[in-house]
Amino acid sequence: MTVASASPAAACLSITRQAAQQVAVAAIEEAERLGVAVNVAVVDRSGVLMAFLRMPESSLHSMDTAIDKAYTAASFRFPTADWSELMASFSDTVQKGILLRPRLVVFGGGLPIEWQGQIIGAIGVSGASEEQDEACARAGCAAV
Repeated sequence: MTVASASPAAACLSITRQAAQQVAVAAIEEAERLGVAVNVAVVDRSGVLMAFLRMPESSLHSMDTAIDKAYTAASFRFPTADWSELMASFSDTVQKGILLRPRLVVFGGGLPIEWQGQIIGAIGVSGASEEQDEACARAGCAAV
């Protein structure tokens, strides 16, 4: 058995294709349970897209948002929902500058994916309410 098939993380501690698919499917299953339609993106620890699933009824505009939520969570290594609290400590000028950054999402739905204490990737969910996106993302993370 190879490292990639034996664990959700390859030797370089980044999410594997198989694990990324499992995470995305688990998030979609939670969306179905909640009765919402979402887009789900899973990226590796570097923010590169590994898996993407779109529910047919989900908003086309939220496709890119899901990808960017995952990218943001991977690049900063913390949930996208945490930006609200963090930004409160910055000046107005810094806040405006941060918000102008491309691909940065500062609201809920993006979570780092951890395995054995290491961040191996991230998930972004978009298309429902912020709370529902978060719940789907948490369900995806739990699949690892």
